[in-house]
Amino acid sequence: MNAQSAPFESTHPASETALISLRRILKAVEAQSRSLARDTSLTPSQLVVLKELAQRGGAQPSELARAAGLKQATISILLDKLQARGLVLRARGNADRRTVMVQITAHGRQMLDAAPDLLQAEFGARFAELPGWEQAYINAALMRLVSLLGAGDIDASPILDVGPVTDLPDAPAEPR
Repeated sequence: MNAQSAPFESTHPASETALISLRRILKAVEAQSRSLARDTSLTPSQLVVLKELAQRGGAQPSELARAAGLKQATISILLDKLQARGLVLRARGNADRRTVMVQITAHGRQMLDAAPDLLQAEFGARFAELPGWEQAYINAALMRLVSLLGAGDIDASPILDVGPVTDLPDAPAEPR
């Protein structure tokens, strides 16, 4: 067993051991979000939207919301920020002027290419390697933890990010 996965000393009650593990998870997400913001001035949510646009070549905001697991209002705010930075373009449809299509710009692709992989991508790959029973066990334990924390009614997307996804950096990161 390595140092990171070594069990805690037996002096910790089980509830404290669970809270220590939860705190480590929160710190890992926060550190990754800070690093991403420092290196690219993007949040994980913005990066997910750019990845979806790059894969699709373009999409309507509602399609992006579904693909990213975000609400329509959140996508609108994200797109406003990304458009203000020149990373995406919005255009009205030719046939139906009510339709809005969003496309990633060349600058957006450059930002996406320079961005590191998200923590959730690494997690997803490792999680997929686990046997089905272990995936189900982890999901059941996490859902139980959500229940114990009284957090079942909190809206959340499958994006590992700290704070609301609308708390976005406005300006590009300063060169180091």
